[in-house]
Amino acid sequence: QVLLVESGGGLVQTGGSLRLSCVASGRPFGFYAIGWFRQAPGKEREFVAAVSRGGDSTDYADSVKGRFSISRDNAKNTVYLQMNSLKPEDTAVYYCAATPRAFGRAVSSPFVYDYWGQGTQVTVSS
Repeated sequence: QVLLVESGGGLVQTGGSLRLSCVASGRPFGFYAIGWFRQAPGKEREFVAAVSRGGDSTDYADSVKGRFSISRDNAKNTVYLQMNSLKPEDTAVYYCAATPRAFGRAVSSPFVYDYWGQGTQVTVSS
């Protein structure tokens, strides 16, 4: 069992930056691969970025490649999502998710993640 808490969301202008954090408590953090997902009003939840348990594999949605960066600090039980060059279409609630299953790589499918945080709102104004 792991509890995930996201933070760092807020209101930012187009072109601005935010850094989201996902802090985990419970089982040692290094057991979990982590993903970030987002859901905009009226839309389905979509994959944003993921990192493997050891941090050596990452994956990104095409829409955020080159702008977002995922990283993890297992000593701090934290995964970060650095978001640069934000666009209005990045507006959404952002969720982090965790899975203890060992895929050996970052995983983009939401169906493999067993634990989810409550989300943090990101709003990008034009």
